[in-house]
Amino acid sequence: MKKTTFLLAFLVFATAAQAQSDENVVVSTKKHKMIIQLTSSDTTAQKSLVKQLGNILRAAPNTKIEVVCHNNGITFLQTATTKHAAQIRELSARGVDFVACENTMRDRKVKREELLGECRTVPAGVVEIMLKQEKKWSYLKAG
Repeated sequence: MKKTTFLLAFLVFATAAQAQSDENVVVSTKKHKMIIQLTSSDTTAQKSLVKQLGNILRAAPNTKIEVVCHNNGITFLQTATTKHAAQIRELSARGVDFVACENTMRDRKVKREELLGECRTVPAGVVEIMLKQEKKWSYLKAG
C-alpha cells in the first residue's frame, strides 16, 4: 500500500513538473498588445529579446507585439550589424512587428535599404511608444 501511494504521489509530482517545464504551455489565450523598446546595441541584450519574444508567443500566442528600435538599438535591424536576421524573419512571419526610428536613422545616416526587409519605419520611436501606451498597450524595456 505504501509503495502504491508513493508511486502515485511520484507520478502526480512528475506530471506537474513536466507541465511546468513544457515549452508549449499556453498561459493566456486572451488578446494582448505589447510594445517593446530596444535602445541597446549589446548583442547579449538583443539575443535575450529574441528569446523573450519566443517565450511571449508560446505563453500568450494571441499577443500583438511591436518592437521599436531606436538609438543604439537600430543595429538590431541593420543588415550589416544584426546577428539575428533569421530570428527576426521568423518572428516577423509569426506577426511580430519590427520598427526603426527615422530620427535615429537620420542622425546615424542609416538608409532604409540598409535595414532588414521585415521592418518598417516610424517618424519618432519614442512617440510611437507613447501613442501605443495611450492605446493601452503594455510596455516592456528590452536590454
